[in-house]
Amino acid sequence: MSYRDLRNFTEMMRALGYPRLISMENFRSPNFPLVAEVLIWLVKRYEPHTDIPVDVDTEQDRVFFIKAVAQFMATKAHIKLNTRKLYQADGYAVKELLKITTVLYNAMKSKGMESTQLEDQETSTFKFNLGSKISDLKMARQLASEITSKGATLYDLLGKEADLREQRTAAIARPLEMNETERVLRTSIKEVLEQVQKMKDLMSNVASDEQNLEAKIEKRKQELERNRKRLQTLQTVRPAFMDEYEKIEEELQKHYESYLDKFRNVCYLEHQLEDFHRVEQERFEEAENTLRLMQNKLREEENRLHKNGNGNEDSDNEFQEDEGSDDTDNMERRTVKPPNGRMVTMQGRTTSSHIMGMMNGGESEDEDDSDDSEIDVDDEEDDDDEDEEEDIMRVRGHNKETSLGKPSRRAPKADSLVESDNDF
Repeated sequence: MSYRDLRNFTEMMRALGYPRLISMENFRSPNFPLVAEVLIWLVKRYEPHTDIPVDVDTEQDRVFFIKAVAQFMATKAHIKLNTRKLYQADGYAVKELLKITTVLYNAMKSKGMESTQLEDQETSTFKFNLGSKISDLKMARQLASEITSKGATLYDLLGKEADLREQRTAAIARPLEMNETERVLRTSIKEVLEQVQKMKDLMSNVASDEQNLEAKIEKRKQELERNRKRLQTLQTVRPAFMDEYEKIEEELQKHYESYLDKFRNVCYLEHQLEDFHRVEQERFEEAENTLRLMQNKLREEENRLHKNGNGNEDSDNEFQEDEGSDDTDNMERRTVKPPNGRMVTMQGRTTSSHIMGMMNGGESEDEDDSDDSEIDVDDEEDDDDEDEEEDIMRVRGHNKETSLGKPSRRAPKADSLVESDNDF
């Protein structure tokens, strides 16, 4: 039950003229007396002279009453009611009552609208639904085109009617000759008989063709049966080459298994080879990195040796300036004390030789250090890389040349100092 159904039911009952006011709260709970009263009123409204029992005191009476009302509405109004819902007498019964009230309300409404429809027909033209008349419009257009074509054909035939009338009149006025008529009829009968004979021949040919086709079908069936039997015999008989085939198949299976084993081994060896190449590549990269570090160390060592060599040259220059000042002092002393000149020169020689010895000793230490560093580098190098050893040997030769070239530069300076002392 919905609120809308209950409201529609109360409004329809009020419009139909039910004497009692029906509230929406009347059907919240089962109310069979009210339902019975409404059913009796609706039945009387539909058929005033109907005889329906109105006793609803006992359960059996109520059941009989509901069945009688449902049977009456089904036979008279063709309305099917649910007796179980009516017997419940609650909100679900309202839907069943609404079926009867809707019919009565529509009848009353249509009766009241008859007068208004007459006035509308007088004041307005015919009304139609264009959507429902589209098919009629198409049919009308088709009929209009057919009428036009048929009218043109009829006009042409009517134009020929004058000539046809004369021919028709002449044919009717001409007297019939019995011999000619008989001859025409015999000719027509003969043609018909010939056509009948042709049809009979065709029928006989069809029958013969049917027999031939049946014979061919039977022959094909026999051939099919023979082929089936032959196939069965061939399937049951073992071929002569089957033993050799099975033997070759076993050998092929063995070869295939050996092939699989070898293929797995090859794949495994390829994988191992790839791993070996990868390890060798990593080792080669490590060796390159080590060589690069060694070269950097050698360059740093060379730079350091060059710096030390430059520092020694500066110290030699300072020492020569000091010796020059000493020589001037010695010359002054000689001018003052000529007898002691020999001692001065001897002292100068000893000092110069001592100084030269110290300088040579420092350079030899540097050379020893460089040789030691080169020996250490040789111990750390890899024996397999010959190109790297050649680079290292070039660096060694360059270091030795630089270390040997430095004393040769300073030796003439020392000789010049000795000769300058001897001059005095």
